[in-house]
Amino acid sequence: MTEGCRILIVYYSRAGTTQRVAELLAAELDADLEPIRERAGAKPRDGARGFAKSVIDALCRRRTEVMPPLLDAAAYELVVVGGPVWAGGACAPVRAWLEAYGARIHHLALFCCEGVGGSEAALEQMSKAAGKTPLATCAINGRDLYGRRDGDKRDEFAQKIRQRLAARRETEWLV
Repeated sequence: MTEGCRILIVYYSRAGTTQRVAELLAAELDADLEPIRERAGAKPRDGARGFAKSVIDALCRRRTEVMPPLLDAAAYELVVVGGPVWAGGACAPVRAWLEAYGARIHHLALFCCEGVGGSEAALEQMSKAAGKTPLATCAINGRDLYGRRDGDKRDEFAQKIRQRLAARRETEWLV
């Protein structure tokens, strides 16, 4: 738990992996949770056709429209944003959400879930879309999940968030 700090975790998940990581992080950080929803419908990316659409959107850096959030990012000290890596980059719904609402974020942390690779590029694209440098980042890959090492990575990420928020609060208090 991050004492005296309101945290929001915003995520997009096509297959459920990122949702699982976001839910576990929310429990570890005592955070509120909100999924990113696309305007195209509840499940526009399901199945093989949805997978192909996702890959093409990522490769072409296509824009997508997202629904307005139910929770206001500006009401939170920290917003943690996560999504899957698609074709070596950030997924379209996460980029769209960060471009639309990134200016409302006070402090940002980012995470991504990847199958093969691309987390560095995805995290960089997410940071750029938000227009902010994240306090902490985390990449969880398929080997971490199947080897049950994702818990260690989530713990390290949560600890880094707590430490950097505490240091930032102390610095802001001194000023």
